[in-house]
Amino acid sequence: MNPLSRFATAPPEGEQLCGVDPSPLGEVAQRAGGGLALSFPPTYLPTMTSTSRFGAKICGLSTPESVAAAVAGGAAYVGFVFFARSPRNLDPEAAARLAAPLRQSPVKTVAVTVNPDDALIDRLMATLKPDLIQAHGKETPARVREIAQRSGAGVIKAFSVSSAADVDQARAFDGVAQHLMFDARPIDVNGEGSALPGGTGARFDWSLLEGRRFSRPHFLAGGLDPWNVAEAIRASGAPLVDVSSGVERGPGLKDPALITAFLDAVKRV
Repeated sequence: MNPLSRFATAPPEGEQLCGVDPSPLGEVAQRAGGGLALSFPPTYLPTMTSTSRFGAKICGLSTPESVAAAVAGGAAYVGFVFFARSPRNLDPEAAARLAAPLRQSPVKTVAVTVNPDDALIDRLMATLKPDLIQAHGKETPARVREIAQRSGAGVIKAFSVSSAADVDQARAFDGVAQHLMFDARPIDVNGEGSALPGGTGARFDWSLLEGRRFSRPHFLAGGLDPWNVAEAIRASGAPLVDVSSGVERGPGLKDPALITAFLDAVKRV
């Protein structure tokens, strides 16, 4: 059974999709050459409208069901992780198969990397062809610029935050990266430098972002879930939010029901 077929309906009358113009989807899921294909009306576009002020990214997807839930819920971005130590790690070819149904959709695909080398960038662009590359390591402004030029994709530069000074460092990247992302600083519990850079469920003081303005919309990440995302948006003022572990039933195991609940919570803010 096509895992997208149960989502191939228009949203309920009067309901606004998160970050997306609520044009009827119609029959968007269909079999095509043994694979999955989606077709969207040309007016089904990601927007930041007055009735849908915030956009959401669902990160670390690894199954067709989780991708389908993100699309149906109105996510503006979906993320696939390429970092060996992450429980959400994929090879680029597997991610490309998951993203294939989105080729004609307005949903932006994001390749999440940590200090990526040129070989990985080239492989991602040859397979997944992401709209954006997330740089979640110690990349410099010069390296972010190189990634953008080499790939032709936009770059999301992520920062680990525990103080106002961590937010201040992002200024050097404003205008270099297409988007900035502020995530919680990971805790290295064993002192061996093995802490994951993201997707840990850790959070930081959201008020550190209050009143901050950047040239492009920025993301808030770290410890978000369906129960606290509304509070996080209000406290931080961030126009975009990113979730990974907060919509999982176990490490790397996305729960479609939690994805739906998270996106519904964002829509209600």
